[in-house]
Amino acid sequence: MRIGVFGGTFDPPHLGHLILASEALCQLNLNRLFFVLTSKPPHKKGQPITPIEIREKLVKAALTGNPAFEFSRVDIDRPGPHYAVDTVNIIRQESPSCELVYLIGGDSLRNLPKWHKPRELVQAIDTLGVMRRPGINIDWSYLETHIPGISHKVNFVDAPLLEISSSEIRKRVAEESAFRYYIPVEVYKLIIEAGLYKNSLSHTQIDD
Repeated sequence: MRIGVFGGTFDPPHLGHLILASEALCQLNLNRLFFVLTSKPPHKKGQPITPIEIREKLVKAALTGNPAFEFSRVDIDRPGPHYAVDTVNIIRQESPSCELVYLIGGDSLRNLPKWHKPRELVQAIDTLGVMRRPGINIDWSYLETHIPGISHKVNFVDAPLLEISSSEIRKRVAEESAFRYYIPVEVYKLIIEAGLYKNSLSHTQIDD
């Protein structure tokens, strides 16, 4: 059993998230993929984020119809701050016989040495799935110096380059611009019904 771990604030979840997750599921031979909703991201202290209860509903709506995609409360049912290494260790304890694949973007790979306990994170997983983006140059010498052995755990995931971000969607909603086809229909309905993001221009710095 290979389990993928895909973390984020998902404010809101969009088609880009789902396409990347789908490609990772296929290319990395995952049996299940956990969407880990981060309640209080330690690198976004002081930034406005939609309440966790609302984001949970949005993510669950986005995952409708794909049994391999599962919503995880691992970063909800415990106090913050929520660091990736702790998240992975909890999932490892719950599924000790599974292979764990942690998913990140190319930018995050370059900055991984600045994360909380990056060596312990890489040691705790079996594979580091990296979403490949055109033009991203990886300094492997720098990474290996700070996180020895990381190059042997990286597996790249190729996916279409979609210029879709949560911050752009929030901005479009607030400006009453078109946004319907950036997100799953179930998420769109919830946003409309609840009147979300109408005054969210102050949220534009958050991009997960």
